[in-house]
Amino acid sequence: MSTLPTSWVETNLGSVVLYGATVKAEPEDLTPDTWVLELEDIEKDTTKVLQRVMFSERQSKSTKNRFDAGDVLYGKLRPYLNKVTFADQPGVCTTEIVPIKPSEAVDGRYLFHWLRHPRFLNYVTDVSHGVNMPRLGTEAGRQAPFVLAPKNEQKRIADKIDIVLARVDAVNTRLTRIAPILKRFRQSVLAAAFSGRLTEDWRIARGLKHGAETTLQAICLPDRVITYGVVKLGDETPGGTPCLRTSNVRWLRFELDGMKLIDPNLSAEYRRTVLRGGEVLVNVRGTLGGVAVATDDMAGWNVSREVAVVPVDQALASSAYISLWIASDECQRWLTGVTKGVAYTGINIEDLRTLPLTLPLKEEQVEIVRRVETLFAFADRLQARLRTARTVTERLTPALLAKAFRGELVPQDPNDEPASELLRRLQQEAPPTSTRRGRKSAA
Repeated sequence: MSTLPTSWVETNLGSVVLYGATVKAEPEDLTPDTWVLELEDIEKDTTKVLQRVMFSERQSKSTKNRFDAGDVLYGKLRPYLNKVTFADQPGVCTTEIVPIKPSEAVDGRYLFHWLRHPRFLNYVTDVSHGVNMPRLGTEAGRQAPFVLAPKNEQKRIADKIDIVLARVDAVNTRLTRIAPILKRFRQSVLAAAFSGRLTEDWRIARGLKHGAETTLQAICLPDRVITYGVVKLGDETPGGTPCLRTSNVRWLRFELDGMKLIDPNLSAEYRRTVLRGGEVLVNVRGTLGGVAVATDDMAGWNVSREVAVVPVDQALASSAYISLWIASDECQRWLTGVTKGVAYTGINIEDLRTLPLTLPLKEEQVEIVRRVETLFAFADRLQARLRTARTVTERLTPALLAKAFRGELVPQDPNDEPASELLRRLQQEAPPTSTRRGRKSAA
């Protein structure tokens, strides 16, 4: 920690608030309009309450912690999720949430922001106990570091943080809207491409018609049919044959992390789906919607039974054109219409073979692909800028909090009572930490 202003004090959380002192509430104590807050109601990192559920809707049968408006609510289970919020009305919460009341020495909003500070997060992550479900113990919570500023300065700091974070939230809201717009843009491009609008000028200049109707199987190599791959992949085989699964085949791209390597002898048993390069791969089981063109360096690879191989006859059709066609909303709606199953959905190979297809001349297919890729490249550049902007905004809150709790966000006022005096007075008046039962009355 850098040098603090002289009017500040380095202490621990238990010295300034009654961490762990809770008032319990039993189900029979609650009324239908009591707010019942669970951990899943708080969005990680953002402090947002995702839903507000009353006891009439969430008939909890377990003991809860009571909280009042103005309390800071801290999620002690898996504290690395950074689930902390500020209560704007009274209610009850799971015992995995610790209500913390502000004290004479600590402003509630200042405390709320400190619990999101990187230093506090690092501490609670390090000292939490439990492997699968780590939890911050009460004593460890009391020993957590805390930086105490003069009370008036705490309020100025909290006010400033609130103002800046409101602007950050507004920026994040605007950024969140961009990704769906880009998705709609790409689908609009595909819709224009396959309706003939995108290359209408190209056809008019050549006196050509848009294209003929056919099926997916009709544009495949005569000696190969559309089919699926290896049924049971077996154990991972070091140095084995790469086998693409639905997790690898995404919308017009591949993700090769976690790709399975299978026994080459097993792959050889499924020669019909051994890739040569140029095939269109379509997810037909489980996670649907993935489609991409096998690259030349994938020659010799195979696919799992969840992935269909479409061996495109390059004399008739462009693999890139076919993959774009299958990726379009119109085609995806058709495939959704023939999908079968409930718990585990899938597309029958016979249905996939009959997928309707508008096939222009090969020259126009190439032109369509060129224009689509040009427009998609524009969208990709915007997507990259969006990722950069999101990275910057994600860093703003930790940077802001770090600056605030170094005493650099607002100026110090020499007329403020020093934090050391606050702490001394608080220690003289501090009652013992306890857990109390609530009265059986309305929450």
